[in-house]
Amino acid sequence: MWQRGGVDPAVPVDVDLALVGGGGAASLVLAALHRRGVRGVRVAVLDPVRRRGQDRTWAFWGRPGGDLEPVLSASWRRVEVATPARRRVLDLAPLRYAMLRSAPVYERAAEAERRLGVTRIDAEVGVLADDGSRVLVRGVDGAPLARASWVLDSRPHPPRRPGRTSWLQHFRGWWVQVDAAAFDPDRAVLMDFRTPQPQRGVSFGYVLPVGDRYALVEYTEFSPAPLTDEAYDRALRDYAGRLGLRPDALTVREVEHGVIPMTDAPFARRPSPRVVRLGTAGGATRPATGFTFSAMLRQAEQVARAVAAGRPPVPAPAYPRRHLWMDAVALRALDTGRLHGPDFFDRLFDRNPPERVLRFLDGGTSPGEDLAVMRSSPLLPMTSAVLGDAAGRLRGRLRSRADRPG
Repeated sequence: MWQRGGVDPAVPVDVDLALVGGGGAASLVLAALHRRGVRGVRVAVLDPVRRRGQDRTWAFWGRPGGDLEPVLSASWRRVEVATPARRRVLDLAPLRYAMLRSAPVYERAAEAERRLGVTRIDAEVGVLADDGSRVLVRGVDGAPLARASWVLDSRPHPPRRPGRTSWLQHFRGWWVQVDAAAFDPDRAVLMDFRTPQPQRGVSFGYVLPVGDRYALVEYTEFSPAPLTDEAYDRALRDYAGRLGLRPDALTVREVEHGVIPMTDAPFARRPSPRVVRLGTAGGATRPATGFTFSAMLRQAEQVARAVAAGRPPVPAPAYPRRHLWMDAVALRALDTGRLHGPDFFDRLFDRNPPERVLRFLDGGTSPGEDLAVMRSSPLLPMTSAVLGDAAGRLRGRLRSRADRPG
């Protein structure tokens, strides 16, 4: 279905900014453009699906307040990190951990579309033909859909080249309701490593309560491949039992499932002069943890500020290069089995203030703080991983030179 304001669908719409993909990243950009009071900029959204309702949940940390505060489902100043050896409750002040469901994000985006006069094109995009001055957006059938000065593409894309380590963060969550009080609404469970650990990878449970009888209970793995539906459900039943939830007193209201890449492979943030990628394809996913939302939020704010100032809508890299290197080392250590995941995260939170760990995972720590984080990691496996990473990079450069013609 086309929503083109009466324009002939055979003629591409001429706009200043085209958002290809209408999910979380594009929704945050639209809301930020509206909040910044952007006017006189012609915007189009191209996506075959109109996002609405509760199709996903985002969790992130930051200081209380700000534009998202009124639409949060819940937030917590204290979180729990548990291992088989101990359970640790962390005070996150001055930060807090927060949960945001998708429905209010999509509702804000829809309102922003109306107020900004956005052209909506309900079609799947194929080729983005960038000639350096404009981008012709074509549908999968080759039909011209829009011609834009800039394109922000938030669709999934593979990395520029394979990484040395390519894992996945994959998870399934149950929104559960129980008959009697079973959750502490003042405390979330950030990571509970008392789950059975996979032969190759890391697993943990996760609990986000919105009341004493209602919560998102999730099973997550960092590993090379996803599980079967039966395996996820079995893992969730086991974890719910560990939390003391009886199957006969538990009702699953909703189910969430996701797969996020965890890789040191480089993503092309700007594949051509006037095409900019957002979200995971734009480098927003932290390689060693899979966290994405905070970086998407930063990208949206940077794009909106740039558009309001008449500058190119190109956000800064989501994470410092040194953090991406540290993530590559950690992934290699986990992948080779030199590093035991629960021990790594236990030491990380044990030897650093919680606020430093969270800011590090968001890419907001200084080089001095990064050194403190590195010192808290197990020395021998991380040193071996550093050497292995350096050797891998050297081999990659040598192969690249050998493949060059002439």
